[in-house]
Amino acid sequence: MRADGTPVDPDSYDYRRAARDAVHFAALLDRFVQNLRRCVGWDVQYFSTVEPQRRLAPHWHAAIRGSISRAELRAVAEATYHQVWWPNHDEIKYSGDNRPVWDARAKGFVDPTTREPLPTWDEALDQVERPAHVARFGVQVHSKSILGGTEEAGRHIGYLTKYLTKSIGECFDARTTRQEDHAERLCAELAVTPCSPQCPVWLLYGIQPKGARLSMEPGRCKGKAHKRSTLGVAGRRVLVSRKWSGKSLADHKHDRKEFVRQLLADVGITGDDQPKRVVWNNVRPGDPNVPPRPHLLLRAVAERRRWKAEYTAALLASASPPDRSATSQAA
Repeated sequence: MRADGTPVDPDSYDYRRAARDAVHFAALLDRFVQNLRRCVGWDVQYFSTVEPQRRLAPHWHAAIRGSISRAELRAVAEATYHQVWWPNHDEIKYSGDNRPVWDARAKGFVDPTTREPLPTWDEALDQVERPAHVARFGVQVHSKSILGGTEEAGRHIGYLTKYLTKSIGECFDARTTRQEDHAERLCAELAVTPCSPQCPVWLLYGIQPKGARLSMEPGRCKGKAHKRSTLGVAGRRVLVSRKWSGKSLADHKHDRKEFVRQLLADVGITGDDQPKRVVWNNVRPGDPNVPPRPHLLLRAVAERRRWKAEYTAALLASASPPDRSATSQAA
């Protein structure tokens, strides 16, 4: 690879493997955490984020609670792999205008010329004798011991949490023609890489996806893995173990509500004008006290927009330095 992350010889670079590694990266991480917990003998907890390297391959940054030796981390990473037991999809059989079509009588997709039904997902799985892909980690594994409450810990926590509001695509900025061509070739391969058993891309390989239906368009999948903004990583950008914070989903929901209430209260916005108690009754057909449905929808939209404007104003007010104005700055 060159210093800018592009391959020295793009024609020999395995874009197919790079695309499949990205699509199955989340499953590989799950297997790594599973193996790490088995190795150390306790329930490892982590807060982590996924971002692309310069060559656009995904890599993982994680804060892991507890003390684990570098040798153990390297050994677990080296021994971890994920086998993808899917039908073979190395050769595209249909492209262009020659694509499978839906046959109502067969209740499935058929060959556009012979009208023969394509193998179903279960039938294709029965013919699988070896994994279609095996995902592994690279050779670079770096670890560092950090004490909680130190300045260094705060710096690394800030590095991880900044990705809460960033997509993977925002971390990549092609500055040269080589980088742009490299990204285009990877995205082109991702477009023909199945992302799940239900992916319509399977039809390009002559296989009916699981749960095939009339609305599917061969070769066109709306999954996130095929979008350039994700570079193949279809899941969440930030990955957190369930016991990392020690709180339940209800606790987090309550904390978020309390944060918004306090933020709005700091700028003088309260909910005191709302009724303390509300009585809910089922609406009967023809009730004259119920506004028309379009009015209810418009009112709900307006209320949501008002809430959003108030929250944004509160955020800006809380971020602004106190006692600073254009007049004082000019003085």
